[in-house]
Amino acid sequence: MVSKKKVSRSSGSTAASKGSATKKVAKKVATKKTSSKKVASKKAPAKKAAQKKVAVKEQSASPLLGKKAPSFRLPDQNGAIVSSASLKGEPYVLYFYPKDNTPGCTTEACDFRDNIESFEELGVRVIGVSPDSSASHSKFSEKHELPFTLLADTEKTLSEAYGVWALKKNYGREYMGIVRSTYLIGKDGKIQAAWEKVRVKEHVAAILAEAEK
Repeated sequence: MVSKKKVSRSSGSTAASKGSATKKVAKKVATKKTSSKKVASKKAPAKKAAQKKVAVKEQSASPLLGKKAPSFRLPDQNGAIVSSASLKGEPYVLYFYPKDNTPGCTTEACDFRDNIESFEELGVRVIGVSPDSSASHSKFSEKHELPFTLLADTEKTLSEAYGVWALKKNYGREYMGIVRSTYLIGKDGKIQAAWEKVRVKEHVAAILAEAEK
């Protein structure tokens, strides 16, 4: 006969070995989770770097840089006349966009709206320009609660002065239109920075970064 003590010892050692095996499996799982976390953390900075490149890429080496900004005298969304002379000594952003209430133009306008306090803190005025009428601008401004000036360049005089009224190609079709562009004019009335053929994503952030310099 086998004694009860021997059976007890045997079952105890078996339980101990099972417990040890369980701990080893748990350690391996924990190690795998830790290593996967390390891989994920290494990939994260690559995303940030890509975003920074987009913002820097938008900057253009425009022939207008350093030159005196073209003068203008145009009606805003309320029909009031705004002139370059009235902006003397004041830095401002002049952004040209194709048309009110289109997807890209709405996104861009709302981005400026959402960051307007940052521009105001820097003392930089934001002004949008398109060939739309004052009435169209008024509806666009009210619909999206835009807290900045929209100029009606119906004759394309200002757009042509900046060279943004140009031949465009889209799906094999050629036509004249606004090339989405933005200019930062300094206190001295000269063009400090330019972004031409703008991509809307992160564009406003790039302008703010330049205005802060």
